[in-house]
Amino acid sequence: MTSKGKGKGDDRAEPGVGGMLKSLGGFLDLLSKFSEENGGEFHRNGEMGNDKKGMKAVYGFSVRLGGAGQGPRVEPFGNVRERSDGPVVEEVREPMIDLFDEGDYVTLVAELPGVDADDVKFTVRDDVLELVATHGDRKYRKEVILPYPVDLKKAGPSYRNGVFELKLPKAGE
Repeated sequence: MTSKGKGKGDDRAEPGVGGMLKSLGGFLDLLSKFSEENGGEFHRNGEMGNDKKGMKAVYGFSVRLGGAGQGPRVEPFGNVRERSDGPVVEEVREPMIDLFDEGDYVTLVAELPGVDADDVKFTVRDDVLELVATHGDRKYRKEVILPYPVDLKKAGPSYRNGVFELKLPKAGE
């Protein structure tokens, strides 16, 4: 069997399972390189719309490569939601968040630009933390599943330059 048109620089995909495995290998190499260069994180976002008409879409996602035994996680943020009848722009934005396990406590970091510290409210019910912030036309809301029970009475919130940080001590057994 001869291979026609398969010279150097030819990017056509190989047919069959062999081509699929070669593509998957290339993708895994790309993920590995990405992880080394970016510390395992990748973010993209954007805006579209018209402020004068009152409609502005804010969208984005964050991809994190997990540690050993964890796969990549894709976290969407913004105010564009996918519905059965297509994407819609909602009034409330979903902030980009990070959740860190730091031994005796869990730390939540959320990007909430355009609000003040007094505008940020949070509650915990069972293992779900709800974060809400409203200031003028800026409205944020996010529910986060906590990996551990926490002691809300000892929570340590702080807000600076549009970044909200919440340290939640893990509840005792």
